Order: sequence, then structure tokens, then C-alpha cells
Amino acid sequence: MEYKDYYQVLGVPRTASEKEIKSAFRKLARQHHPDVNPGDKAAEDRFKSINEAYEVLSDSEKRKKYDAFGADWERYQQAGGQPGGFDFSRWQAQPGNGQPWEVRYSSPDDLADLFGEGEPYSDFFSTLFGRQARQRTAGARRGRDYEHPVRISFDEAFRGARRIFQLDERRIEAAIPAGVRTGSRVRLSGQGEPGAGGASGGDLYLVIEVEPDSRFERRGDDLYADVPVDFFRAVLGGETRVTTPDGAVALKLPPRTQAGQTFRLRGKGMPVLGVSGHGDLYARIKIVLPADLTDEEVETLRQLARQRGGDDAAN
Repeated sequence: MEYKDYYQVLGVPRTASEKEIKSAFRKLARQHHPDVNPGDKAAEDRFKSINEAYEVLSDSEKRKKYDAFGADWERYQQAGGQPGGFDFSRWQAQPGNGQPWEVRYSSPDDLADLFGEGEPYSDFFSTLFGRQARQRTAGARRGRDYEHPVRISFDEAFRGARRIFQLDERRIEAAIPAGVRTGSRVRLSGQGEPGAGGASGGDLYLVIEVEPDSRFERRGDDLYADVPVDFFRAVLGGETRVTTPDGAVALKLPPRTQAGQTFRLRGKGMPVLGVSGHGDLYARIKIVLPADLTDEEVETLRQLARQRGGDDAAN
């Protein structure tokens, strides 16, 4: 049986406080949650390990037993023993004495709904702490999952949105988180087909389509926008306004700014789904000529072109 280093799973030292353990768990759980990584088996396995590690290290009694077991295991290995010869029997939880589930992120039912009907915890966990089987009524069947397409605007994708659905005579109000993109799947637990025989209901997945916005080109969480700048401001430098999803901001241009030059505005892009923070906005300079140049101004520019390019310029 493989030894599980729960401290390593959460990326915390063995001296970590309860607060540090909780903080590490929340960060990793958001990063690897199946709703954020649909179809990613590696993220699913990682999420299971994170929940299991937190189940042990956040419970003082479980952690105490785990630490004692770990010290015994370490002494055994330092003495030259092989893992296969380690005596697990004196550590094994006895039937009926296991601690009840106290999963801090999802209940055992929720985990099973996420990953199927298999055991959501490892043999290592079950050996040390026992397992509490979920009882099913004879003929029980979990409800089927439903999918429902949802089209939202770009601004709703930036700020988050709410939708109300009527499904199987049920009124469902759904919150769509900020940062979703086309293809994102928002999971509404238990809102799919009702289960039979006391089993849990299926899930409802909102399949998101974000309407395009003529102002921005989206690449992941970053945005790209063309910023029109008049010729004189580009040559001499100055301040221009850049439209962002959260309002216009000032951008200071250096003298001799080139057409197509790109400036990065940190944190002005889309929200990052599932975590705090935003992507960046890249402002691409598009130089435009003033529409009301006088004949004298045109002549001045022609003379300047001649000076820079010779007698054949600007004819």
C-alpha cells in the first residue's frame, strides 16, 4: 500500500498551522476543481488527493494519528525495511470505529457525484481511518445529468450573470461566475434529473457561449484592443484614453510611438475563473490622420518630408 504524504499534497510543512492548512487547501481546491477543469483526469485525481489530505490534516485527532503513523513508517524505512513488509495491522481502523465523514469541501455524496460511484478516498486513508459506505436503497439510481446552452454578453462574462430556468416544473436560479468563456460548463449540483429510490439527483450543466464584442479580442484571460491615436500625439507623445471592460483609463504615450506598438495594462483583462485576479489588456496603437488638416499644415508636412527624404519626396 502506498504511503500518502498529505503535507506534500497540500504543499505545507509538517509544522503548518490550521490556518495555513486551510489556506493551502482552498487555493488548490479552486485550481483543480472538476468544474474548472472539465474532462481533465489529472486535475480530477489531484482534487481527490487534496480533499483527502485536508480531511486528515484539518482534523486534530486524524492528524495526530497520521503524524504518529508517519513517524513509525519513517523509522521502519530508515532501518532498511521494505514498504511491503510494514505491519499496518496495528494502525488499521477497526470496523465500526471509523470516524464519520467530515469532508470540508464536498460531502461524500458530492464527491461521488463528481467522480462517479467509486470510493472517493484511497485505500491508505480507509486503512487508517476506516470507511463509511453510503447506503443505497434497493433499486436506487442517480438522476441523469442535463446540459443547457446559455448565451451571455461579453459584459456579463466580465461581471458575472444570473439566469432563471424552468426545468421539470422547477424554477432554477443560476449564478454564472465572472470569467467564463465560450465552452465553459457551470455545474448546478443536483439540479438535473431527480434520482430514484432515494439516490441523489443528477447535475445540470450550463454550457456557456459568450457573445463577441467589437471592442475586444479575447485570448484566454487577456484582452487585445485597437486604440486610435492621432498622428501628432503619436509623434510628440501625450495621453490617450483606452476603453476597458471596467471603464476608460489613461495611457501615457512616449514620443515617436509607432503604429502597431502594443502597451500592456496589467489587471485590466478578464477575471480569472475560479481564482482572484484578472488578466491583462494589450492596447495596440492605430495611428489615424486628422480629418481637418489645412492646406498650410499639409504643405508643412510636405516640406518636412522633403527635408528628410530628399527632393523626390512628397511630390
